[in-house]
Amino acid sequence: MADTSRYKRKQFVMISGATSGLGKEIARGLATKGWTVAGFGKTKSKVDLLADELGQDHYIFEADVSRDESIASAAKQIINQFGSPHLLINNAAIMNTPSPLWEVSATEFDQLSAVNINGVANMIRHFVPSMIQSKHGIIVNLSSGWGRSTSPNVAPYCATKWAIEGLSNALSQELPRGMACVSLNPGIINTEMLRKCWAEGANAYQSPSEWAKIAIPLIERISSNDNGKQMTVN
Repeated sequence: MADTSRYKRKQFVMISGATSGLGKEIARGLATKGWTVAGFGKTKSKVDLLADELGQDHYIFEADVSRDESIASAAKQIINQFGSPHLLINNAAIMNTPSPLWEVSATEFDQLSAVNINGVANMIRHFVPSMIQSKHGIIVNLSSGWGRSTSPNVAPYCATKWAIEGLSNALSQELPRGMACVSLNPGIINTEMLRKCWAEGANAYQSPSEWAKIAIPLIERISSNDNGKQMTVN
């Protein structure tokens, strides 16, 4: 863990899956707005690139959201050094190789569940108690249009994002006053995950950087009054 004596006491955001796609653009955007950013990814090269880009006022590290012990260790260090997050963004997710459900292997299905559902639960388990103790905090769980509708060949992904919608709504009923949990459908963006499904068809949609221009102000406006909402970036 880096020496945090240089860190200013300001709004602090914790982001899973922060080193690529939407997570990376959220990290960049909030850092530009003056937030202290902590975020992680699994790939060292991507972690190093974002850490170098954001600089020493932020903390980007390696962790595996699907492993409870990895998140437990990271959360303990981060909370001890930075305090509880003002904003917890559960963004890390993966997509299945498009196929009819009966052709998706048990290994691939289990991997999606481990990252897309268990990963969110792991983050909540280890960061939210400190937020409750501090009596502040907004939890944003990245969902999908496929968490509110369905399409063929992406049943495992749909299942995980429908789960996130239910998890978010239930959690919103458990939080104390002054906090909030929302599910956020980011819309259709030309990410690596979309290209996995639609190949060149993904090029018809906005880039993550263009998306962030709309998404970052929306995320910053979320308050305890929004608890339990299904939100969409549009």
